[in-house]
Amino acid sequence: MTATVSLDNLCKSYQEGTSRREVLSGLTMEVGSGEAVALLGASGSGKSTLLNIISGLVIPDSGSVLVDNVELSKLSAEARTLFRRERIGFVFQFFHLIPTLTVMENLRLPLQLNGKDDEAGAERARSLLERVGLADRADSFPDRLSGGEQQRVAICRALVHQPPVVLADEPTGNLDGKTANEVLKLVLDLTSEEKVALVVVTHSESVAEQCSRIVRMAEGRLA
Repeated sequence: MTATVSLDNLCKSYQEGTSRREVLSGLTMEVGSGEAVALLGASGSGKSTLLNIISGLVIPDSGSVLVDNVELSKLSAEARTLFRRERIGFVFQFFHLIPTLTVMENLRLPLQLNGKDDEAGAERARSLLERVGLADRADSFPDRLSGGEQQRVAICRALVHQPPVVLADEPTGNLDGKTANEVLKLVLDLTSEEKVALVVVTHSESVAEQCSRIVRMAEGRLA
C-alpha cells in the first residue's frame, strides 16, 4: 500500500507560562492510500495537534511531514494554504456548512476555489449527492436538513475536489447512535472506493473499531 501520509519522528511543544508543554514526542506513522486510520486517545493526548500538522495548519518543531509526496514543513504559509485547499478534505463534528448557500452551492465551493467548477465538477457533485441519498435535496438550505443529512453533505464537500487525504475530527460526535453508524459507514465506504487516505480523530472505541487500523495515543506518543 502506497503511503499517502508519512510522519517521521514528529515533535511539537507549546510555551505555557514559564514552561513548555510537550504535545507530540518522536511520533512516527504512515497512512496508506484507501486506508482509514482512527486516532484514539483521551483529551490532551495530541490527536488534534497531529491532525493540524497533517493539514499544514501547524508546523512541528522537528521531524518530517510528507503528505501526497510534499514535505509540508518546507512550504511557506501561503503555499500550505493552497496545498490544504487542493489536497485535503475536512469533515468536522459540527458540519460547518454555509447556511446562506444551498446544498449544491456548498458542494461547488471547493470546486470554485480550485478552478474545477465546470460541468465535470458539477456532475461529480451531483453524483456524490446521489451516492449519499440526497440527490433530491440539492436546492435545499442546510437548516432544512437533519443533522445526519448535513453531515452527509459535509462528507460530499470533503470529497468533491478529489483530495488524496480526508481528515475527520469527531465526525459522528454530534449525531445519535443510529445516524452516527450510517454516516460513518458512508465516509468509510466512499474514501475506500476513491482510494483516499482517511484519518479520523475520535474518543469512541466503537467508531475506531470500524476503521481499518487504530492508532492509540497517550501523552503525545503512540501507545
